[in-house]
Amino acid sequence: MYWEEENTTVSKEDGPMTVYGTPPREAAGGGFERPPTAQEAVLRELRRAIMTRELKPGDRVGQGEVAERLGVSRVPVREALKVLEAEGQVTYRPHRGFTVTELSLAELEELYLMRRLLESEAVRRAVPAVDRELLDRLWNLLEETESVCAAGDFLGVMEYDREFHVALFERSRLPRLIQAIRVLWQNTAPYRSVFLNDPASRRRARKEHRAIVKACETGDAEGAVYALDVHRDNAMADLAAVLDCKAKTLIR
Repeated sequence: MYWEEENTTVSKEDGPMTVYGTPPREAAGGGFERPPTAQEAVLRELRRAIMTRELKPGDRVGQGEVAERLGVSRVPVREALKVLEAEGQVTYRPHRGFTVTELSLAELEELYLMRRLLESEAVRRAVPAVDRELLDRLWNLLEETESVCAAGDFLGVMEYDREFHVALFERSRLPRLIQAIRVLWQNTAPYRSVFLNDPASRRRARKEHRAIVKACETGDAEGAVYALDVHRDNAMADLAAVLDCKAKTLIR
């Protein structure tokens, strides 16, 4: 994997660095799309790699390798990694550097329990304030999710999924609570793609999302909370199954 500084075959001949086995990630128009600052560009690329599991939990993220790969200095890479560390997406250990954060099943269950408590309150406060404009936006986001899914853009699926949920939470008008929810989502980012990349899980999630919106349409706050609980619990069950399978494989 090109993110690691060790055990990587590198060629610097004939132009930009190439790391064999991992072709450069190009934007739609070709090349590395650069937002206003180098730090934002690096941060976006690292988020993409984590969310798509190109960087998996436990993988090392070499600062020098990332800097060369993206054509930037180490400074924006280091700053981007500090942001991800604050979000819980990467972990720093002396003499080892940064790695994508690994969570145990117990830790994931705790994070999902915290999400349940906070998100339930956000939805209870949000549903009475839901209007036609927000309902249209939620349905449109579900349609956009379908479109990017059909195109095979699973990063887009994850981004629209997050936007769908946050759009509803924000109607609660509880900014500090919503920020806490955002942090919890960031903590589990390396794992959410496990079930969002699975066709059966995506089909089930579509039905669950629709149930949430339909409850909002009728002003049924408790129905929306229940639908969200089902959605979240099923996602946690998928994660538990994957982690259990991984643990059994390691034991063998």
